[in-house]
Amino acid sequence: MQKGSFSLKARVKSLMHALHGLGELIRREHNAWIHVVVALAVILLGIWVGLSAQQWVDVVLAMGLVLSAEAMNTGMEALADLVSPEKSEKVRFIKDLAAGGVLIAALAAAITGMIVFLPRLLQLFF
Repeated sequence: MQKGSFSLKARVKSLMHALHGLGELIRREHNAWIHVVVALAVILLGIWVGLSAQQWVDVVLAMGLVLSAEAMNTGMEALADLVSPEKSEKVRFIKDLAAGGVLIAALAAAITGMIVFLPRLLQLFF
C-alpha cells in the first residue's frame, strides 16, 4: 500500500467504508444480530441499575470486543470461502479458530457482565 500525504477526504472515505462494513455485518450475520440485541439489553439494564462511569467503560469495552471479534470472524470466513470455495479441512480449521475467538470474547464479556451487574442486581432485589 502506497503511503501519501494526509488527506481528510481519504480519511472520510475510509470511515465510510468502515461504516458500510458494519452495516453489512449487522444486516447479514445472524450472530451479529444476537450480539447487537444483547448489547442493547445490557445498555438498558445499565441505565436501569445506574452503572458508574468505570462500569460503563468496562461494559462498553466488552461489547466492543465481541462485535469486533464477530466482524473479524465474518471477514475471515468470507475470505476463506473466496480463496477456497470447495470443502477443505484447512479452511474448516481456520473458520473454527476464528469462531473460537468470538467465543472467547463473548465469554469474557459475559464474565465482565456478571462482575458488573450481579452486585447491583443483588442490591436491588435482596
